Amino acid sequence: MESSLIERATWRDYYELCKPNVVWLMVVTAIVGMCMATPGVVPIDIVIFASVGIALCAGSAAAINHLADQHIDGVMARTSGRPLVKGKIDSQGAAIFAFVLGSLGMFILLTRVNALTAWLTLASLVGYAFVYTFYLKRATSQNIVIGGLAGAMPPLLGWTAVTNEVTGHGLLLVLIIFVWTPPHFWALAFARKEEYAKVDIPMLPVTHGRRYTAVQSLLYTLALFVVALLPVATGLSSWIYLIGALVLGGLFIRHALTVLRTMDNKDAMKMFWFSIVYLLLIFPLMLIDHYILPNPLIS
Repeated sequence: MESSLIERATWRDYYELCKPNVVWLMVVTAIVGMCMATPGVVPIDIVIFASVGIALCAGSAAAINHLADQHIDGVMARTSGRPLVKGKIDSQGAAIFAFVLGSLGMFILLTRVNALTAWLTLASLVGYAFVYTFYLKRATSQNIVIGGLAGAMPPLLGWTAVTNEVTGHGLLLVLIIFVWTPPHFWALAFARKEEYAKVDIPMLPVTHGRRYTAVQSLLYTLALFVVALLPVATGLSSWIYLIGALVLGGLFIRHALTVLRTMDNKDAMKMFWFSIVYLLLIFPLMLIDHYILPNPLIS
């Protein structure tokens, strides 16, 4: 039985354990954090080693999440095709894989980047893989709000990889993702309410209903609109980023208003997908602004 599981597992199955789309998004925001931390070009060795170390640790956390959630993943349509659910990888194999990834990532960060970045990355890994996955996700409807801090850390990790210190501007980048996370995830939970209810996960639409979730999502998009302008208010970014933040923030609010008005799952999924586009655009815009209009406050 075990040998057949090993024979059927391919590198793609282990790659899927890492939630690659999420990890790539985290790496992008981490690289933006690196670039925003200095007025010049980030040393290529820092970009490579920090990105690889952060990606490996993020992949380790994702594999632990797969391992912990395999029983509920098999019930939910969205996750029923995951490698552990299909039996392509067994629990022991997933645990060893997660340990190896996390250990290698920490080794790279400790030896090739700096200790501050390594320990902050480890804290993020523990926060997502253990505190959120094993406890918060099943304990409270505010799970994604509290647990979202772990997923918001990559820009700060990139910042500390370059500066070896935690600063207000670095924390501001974290705040943007932290406030972005609830409306992003609640939009998905809104459309998948029945699936979460079936596996007894207390997501906000399950515990408080879709209308309450839509209202809370709107409030968070309004908060995000304000928070996303703080880089301009604090001198980190200038008018190029400002225009992008205003447009993207306005579109995000429009999606949230549409969901509140229609209470339609399709509109919720449109909001979910736009939220990903939002994050993929807002940080690169900040980067473009940073290099076209250098900030004298960053030295």
